[in-house]
Amino acid sequence: MPRLVPAAQGPAAEARRRIMDAALEVFVRDGYVGAKTDEIASAAGSSKQTIYKHFGRKEKLFEQIVLEALVGIDQLFQDAMDELAAAEDVAPTLRALARRFVHALTRPAHLRMRRLVIAEAGRFPQLGHAYFQAGPERVHAALASSFQQLNDRGLLRVDEPVLAANHFTWLVTSIPVNKVMFCGDDVTFPPDELDHYADAAVRVFLAAYHAPGST
Repeated sequence: MPRLVPAAQGPAAEARRRIMDAALEVFVRDGYVGAKTDEIASAAGSSKQTIYKHFGRKEKLFEQIVLEALVGIDQLFQDAMDELAAAEDVAPTLRALARRFVHALTRPAHLRMRRLVIAEAGRFPQLGHAYFQAGPERVHAALASSFQQLNDRGLLRVDEPVLAANHFTWLVTSIPVNKVMFCGDDVTFPPDELDHYADAAVRVFLAAYHAPGST
């Protein structure tokens, strides 16, 4: 598996950041094959020589963009999942987590990266696996741990915690994420609409997993 190369400091770090930001836009717009190093350099206000100095081939630049997106991705929701595991009143805590999920996962930057990784998964299968493991798989594992703790305390009835975690995230995010993934960045959702999806998902989830007799 390719490794994330730590960024240098100072002007070199700024140049590297500009190149990666510009490259992401070009890769999303044109795909990996269609993206030209000259266009990336122009968009970054840089040169091909500077790109080669920092990243080498276009393939390595693409890898670094994806790998950087993986850093700390599972930490976005860790505090909220820890609160859920310790909750006495599950419903409002679960609603807060659901709202955080749907707002974070419909951010344009996240969706562009998701779309790019999916589009290039056949060409870069290791990156696709890495993205899945660091993103959905780790988030579901952490959420499953919280559900297991709630099950052990009699607040949820969960026989398969990982499956329940997948049910939860798809109930929360599938409508807006699927629409944006197919229809592009021009599709947007007002915050209250995203909150509605989150709240409705929690009602459905608790209808299936709420432990009888719990509050």
